Amino acid sequence: MKRKRILSGMRPTGKLHLGNLHGALNNWVDLQNDESNECFYFVADWHALTSDYKDTSEISENTRDMVIDWLSAGLDPSRSTLFLQSGVKEHSELFLILSMITPLAWLERNPTYKEMREELSDRDLSTAGFLGYPVLQAADIIMYKAYGVPVGVDQLPHLELAREIARRFNFLYREIFPEPKPLLTGVPKLLGIDGRKMSKSYENSIYLRDRGEVLSQKVLSMFTDPQRKSKIDPGRPHLCNVFSFHGIYTPAEDVARIEEDCKKAAVGCVQCKKMLYRNIAERMAPLHEKQDYYMNNLDEIRHVLADGTSRAREIARITMDEVREAVRLYRIDDR
Repeated sequence: MKRKRILSGMRPTGKLHLGNLHGALNNWVDLQNDESNECFYFVADWHALTSDYKDTSEISENTRDMVIDWLSAGLDPSRSTLFLQSGVKEHSELFLILSMITPLAWLERNPTYKEMREELSDRDLSTAGFLGYPVLQAADIIMYKAYGVPVGVDQLPHLELAREIARRFNFLYREIFPEPKPLLTGVPKLLGIDGRKMSKSYENSIYLRDRGEVLSQKVLSMFTDPQRKSKIDPGRPHLCNVFSFHGIYTPAEDVARIEEDCKKAAVGCVQCKKMLYRNIAERMAPLHEKQDYYMNNLDEIRHVLADGTSRAREIARITMDEVREAVRLYRIDDR
């Protein structure tokens, strides 16, 4: 049986948080554990330059820490190819060729382009690299002729643009690239401690590295039902961010009890948060143990990335040979 190739990546722009774990990493692990899939997961360090080009001092450390978190969450380099985007130079060559055939209007209509410029208004993002990063993203995906890309609904426009670029290349030259399919992932409701989207830019995240007093204080500071001002007031669990975390980290039978006790004002918010902290700490303990192991064995991280990048490079070389032939670029070794 031919395995279906799956590809996804993350930018090394900071510490990973619980939103990353439940929104992407856990799904990556599930896809990896399906024997019908051949998974490729990459560190998108060139993509990090699109927004952090003025200060690149943390990209290398963020790369190392992110891969540590990947392995600690369950990614297995013997079952998935984990690689460094900048270690496969063919990505930049395909990006250049695709840039030649991608209409500017396609990039300007990208909804995330305007959203990110507004969200990162403190940075100068008026660069060719930032406008063109969806083309690099398309190159990342179609380089490996991926069958599917795990995405959330908000990322569908990016993938559709990659599909359009693949179609345009196939039409102009010859059929090389399959159109990658979206593998929609159900992302659980997991907001930051202030009730907004969990994001490092909002400083409202619970990170995978948080533990002990740091984790406890973050959980205790979480927003709850705004209309519940004291313990004697009945709560509305469906409007409480703490309760949404219980749905993920607390045993189902306890969740039902907490819901009823909250509605009857039989449990206070502080007590509820303390229960949540204990459950998060217990669930995260195995991951924290693995983080500690890899932090003390950093050579393993270098080996994992070197091996995965080498494997990815071999595939990319084959693809680019096909691309150069299709585009009819002159080959020095032609006789």
